[in-house]
Amino acid sequence: MTTVPTSRRWAVRLEPYKVVRWLAVVVIAVLFAFPLYWVVVTAFQSHNGVFSLPPRFFPAFHGDAFLYVVDHTDWARFMLNTVFVAGTTVLLVLVTSALAGYALAELTFRGRGVVFFLVLAVIMLPAQALLIPQYAVALHLHLLNTYAIQIVPFAASTFGVILFRQFFKGLPRAYWEAARLEGVGHLRYIWRVAVPLARPAVVTVALLTFITAWNQFQWPLIMTTSTSIQPIEVALSHYMQTFEANWRKLASAVLLALLPIVVLFLALQRHIVAGVAGRDSGVNT
Repeated sequence: MTTVPTSRRWAVRLEPYKVVRWLAVVVIAVLFAFPLYWVVVTAFQSHNGVFSLPPRFFPAFHGDAFLYVVDHTDWARFMLNTVFVAGTTVLLVLVTSALAGYALAELTFRGRGVVFFLVLAVIMLPAQALLIPQYAVALHLHLLNTYAIQIVPFAASTFGVILFRQFFKGLPRAYWEAARLEGVGHLRYIWRVAVPLARPAVVTVALLTFITAWNQFQWPLIMTTSTSIQPIEVALSHYMQTFEANWRKLASAVLLALLPIVVLFLALQRHIVAGVAGRDSGVNT
């Protein structure tokens, strides 16, 4: 009588568990992806197909709703506003996060632990609780209804500071010692050595900041009133009133607003995983 090895018996026992786990993953993925899929179906559906019963679950690939949104609205203006605000915010966040992260990781000064604790404490503050005092400050500084009010309050990121700090702490101290022998100062060392080695952190912070800035709705809705400087998310709220029950045009506008960040995420998702996991820093320690 032959006996089954222990490793094979465990494999047989775990196999049903793996099947159940993958089924659960598939079901959850479908539940999360279906709303986006339905937006795609609605945007490409014919006018009668949107209201047909039973509903049609496959798009008819009619693109006239997209052409209407692009040709008959200020879509280009809203997109340019969003790109400008998001791009400027990303640049500022990268600069402030790299400088603050390096200071907390490499520089020795009194109260460094307290400063890091305060950075962590900022995460626990709900943004909605600060809206009224922030609006009062913006009002007294005459920043309402400007590009600056959409950019400056988000020029620093606690997540970016923490992520850069973790990457910089993993850099060998010998790099800084060698740079100092060459007469390189802290600022030059940051931009020429530390930041290039922390490439996953740079990509992660840049992409997540861009997505957050792109999806801003509540803040610009409260702080701005002119459509000439408002971003695309606020424009979508205007389109809900303009298009009323024309779901094809509204869904087309949503897809056009969503497309840039989806493409960026799909292209750079590997770097996000590496950055959040703290791997692939470009240094073998």
